[in-house]
This record gives sequence, C-alpha cells and structure tokens, in this order.
Amino acid sequence: MPDHTPRPWENGWNADTSRTPGTRRLWLAGALALATVVACVTAIALDGTDPGPATAPAAAGAPTDHGPGLLSFASPSTRTASPPKGTGTAPSTAPQSAVSPSAEPPASPAKSPPGHGSSQHPPKPAARGTSVRSVNYPDRYWHISGDYVNLDPVVPAADRSAASFTVVKGLADSSCYSFTTSDGGYLRHRNFLLRAEQDDGTALFRQDATFCPRPSPCPGATMLESVNYPGRFLRHQNFRLKLDPYQNTDLYRADSAFLLVDTPA
Repeated sequence: MPDHTPRPWENGWNADTSRTPGTRRLWLAGALALATVVACVTAIALDGTDPGPATAPAAAGAPTDHGPGLLSFASPSTRTASPPKGTGTAPSTAPQSAVSPSAEPPASPAKSPPGHGSSQHPPKPAARGTSVRSVNYPDRYWHISGDYVNLDPVVPAADRSAASFTVVKGLADSSCYSFTTSDGGYLRHRNFLLRAEQDDGTALFRQDATFCPRPSPCPGATMLESVNYPGRFLRHQNFRLKLDPYQNTDLYRADSAFLLVDTPA
C-alpha cells in the first residue's frame, strides 16, 4: 500500500494535531451566516424607522423609491401646447367681412353705333318748329304723307306743318326723344316703318314713339336709335323712313344721318 503520511519537507508546514480535522471550514461558514443575519436585522430596523418630515415631491419623470427593490416613475405633468413660433396666439376662426362694393356703379360709356367711335355729342333740337333734314339729300325733309313719313323736298307754305315737329322728352325714356305732330299725335314705328299716329296709351306705343340720339360720323348730324329695338336706326330708303339694323357701310351711315333744324319759312 502507498504511504500517505504527510512529509513536512514537501509543503513547509506541519499538521496541527491539536484540533479535530475540518473545524476551520465550520468556523468560516458560521461567521458568514452571522454576518448575513446581522445585515437582515439592520435592514428591517431601517425600514421600520420614521422617515421624518415630508420631503419635496420628486421632479416629474424622476424615479421614486417605493421600498426595497421597487422602482417606479412619476406621471409627467400635463403641459398646454404652445402656438407655433411667430404667431403668438392661435389664429381666429371668425370669417373676415367682405368689403362692400361702392353703392354707385361707374357710369357706363355713351352708346354709339357699331363700326365707329365718334365722341361727338348730338345737338339739342329746338323746342318747337323743328324739321328733320337729310344729310345726303340736303333739300329733303321728314314729311308726313298720308300715314307714313317720307323724305320729301321743301313743301309749299300751306303744307309746311306736315314737315314741322315738336321734339319732347321720350315717352319711354326721358333721356331720348319723341316727335309730336301739329295735330297732337306722335311719330312712331310700326312694322319698322315710320308713321304719324295718335297716342293709344299703351306701353308699346310709348316705346315705338321713343328714339335715342346717337353721335354720327357726319359733322353736326344725329342718328336715332329705337329704344325697344336696340341696334336699329331710322334711315331713309327709296325716300321712305324706316327702322333698319345698323350696317357698317358709308351709304347706311349717310342715309341714317339727320340734322335737326328750324322749319324753313
């Protein structure tokens, strides 16, 4: 059998034969257990101690100690959202009031026959004893012949009244003209032909007997536009007065140009 007898010259120390083998480990284990017990008792004693006056609340979001081994976080405080930078306050939702337009509309430009832009104003007729003379037939005047108005040469003195009219404010438009006859009638268009008739009191008669003066390219002359047929002007054709649509021709402009003059003596 091998010899297990300790030899001092091998490890430098001699075996302690005065103690029971293994007692060193027992002492170490006992010291460790005692230290653990002391630490637990100390912790329990500290946990039951009165903490004293309340301390300031923890800052929002900082961890709060609720006992050994437990950590929690305080709820963050509610903050009011601030407006975007540069605005200061939230924009108002109230609608802006619209700017009211001017009560008075701008004055509309004076009408003129299509095809020319003459700015010449028609002359004002005489109150009584006015005759209407043709521009391209200067020896001919409006003249009542039967029921119609023709363009005739200067008539004898006995028949002069048939070529003399009184120019009054328009029956349908006071800014326009109406022509009264010596027997109290009016000149009006019917079927687009100019004739002399008595006023029947209707709105249609008042419109048919109203003609609005318009500038003419002929110096000093006037064009007469129907108030109820805009774009149609009085003109002579075959020496008869009629209401005809405007034509952009020299002949039409000459046939529809008239001079308001005193009745020849």
